Amino acid sequence: MAELVAYTDGACSGNPGPGGWGALLVARSGAAVLKERALSGGEALTTNNRMELMAAIAALEALERPSRLTIVTDSAYLRDGVTRWIHGWKANGWRTSGKAPVKNEDLWRRLDTAAARHDVAWDWVKGHAGHAENERADALARMGMAPFKPKRAASA
Repeated sequence: MAELVAYTDGACSGNPGPGGWGALLVARSGAAVLKERALSGGEALTTNNRMELMAAIAALEALERPSRLTIVTDSAYLRDGVTRWIHGWKANGWRTSGKAPVKNEDLWRRLDTAAARHDVAWDWVKGHAGHAENERADALARMGMAPFKPKRAASA
């Protein structure tokens, strides 16, 4: 059976500002890559955390049938949110332990729904540390952001 891994990343130019997300889905059998799929997108005004969430959501929503996969992220916010905090938020009516509304609740709910149909393991890697697939996800995120970045005026 193939191993499925989704490498995800978000990027933002300013926070908030134009942002992008990227996801690289890789199916492997041992060391052999059977299939790859690259996804990216962006928004004109967003935050880095929202783009990190969107990358994971896009990866999960792209899967046509329930799957077992590992999502690899360089975002502690995403990893901790989905593995530690979300259970309490749901129990508290989408409020934090300090009773404040959960930031990005719309995306956390969407991620929770998308993940529910899959068997997902979450893994964290240090960003910008030479991890090849994480670097590719970062490049996809920057590509997704590019159409939303202001164009620089040409020098005369």
